[in-house]
Amino acid sequence: MEELFFEIFELLPRQGPGDEVSTRNAFQKLTELPKYPEILDVGCGAGKQTIALAKLTSGNITAMDNHSPFIEILKRNINQADYSDRIKCVVGDMSSMDFADESFDLVWSEGAAYMMGFENALKSWKRLLRPNGYMVVSELVWFKEDAPKEIKDFFAGEYPAMKYYKDIHPIIESAGYKAIDYFQLPDKSWWIDYYTPIEKVIAEKRIKYRGDKDARAVFDIFQLEMDMHKKYSEYYGYGFYIMQKTN
Repeated sequence: MEELFFEIFELLPRQGPGDEVSTRNAFQKLTELPKYPEILDVGCGAGKQTIALAKLTSGNITAMDNHSPFIEILKRNINQADYSDRIKCVVGDMSSMDFADESFDLVWSEGAAYMMGFENALKSWKRLLRPNGYMVVSELVWFKEDAPKEIKDFFAGEYPAMKYYKDIHPIIESAGYKAIDYFQLPDKSWWIDYYTPIEKVIAEKRIKYRGDKDARAVFDIFQLEMDMHKKYSEYYGYGFYIMQKTN
């Protein structure tokens, strides 16, 4: 039912938790960026954070995702926001990017690095950064080590590699970066542009796919995820990790 998942995600403002304030807060930690930085947004989705980044910098942004309909949505939004001269869109695979070494001052990825594995992504993408370049990645982590069994069991199936937020810092250092800062994505960032729109879309899709057991199973997966978050959001969420390449 992959097509149905994409049918849902293409209707959302964001394809994962996030908000413009958090994007700005992370960007403001990058005190040594050049005036006109070259930025790569990996796994950009429909690119709401891409547009946010364009508001924060006079540099150029390359936005990449492997799902072409997301890129088409982003292109429309870029034209509406009048950023077509500074944002380039690319359809591609984050695990096999062919950009030249040291092409970017900043590699940015909100909620997408898990697809490669956090550590693997940091090591693989490091070559793309110029000396003293920055990496900013938001990653799903445990905020508390003593999470209840129900939510631990849930993520054992959904994201077994999920780590306690403090355990990410040694990974950053071993991958060749200096940790600059970290903060938790606010709980409201899961709802405004993500879960609340999902609830509306799913209600409409349940009517459209009435009687389709496979579709109902997909909708139930989304509902379970939202129910888990309502119940256990104090125990997990996204952490923004801001780091700088060491030379």
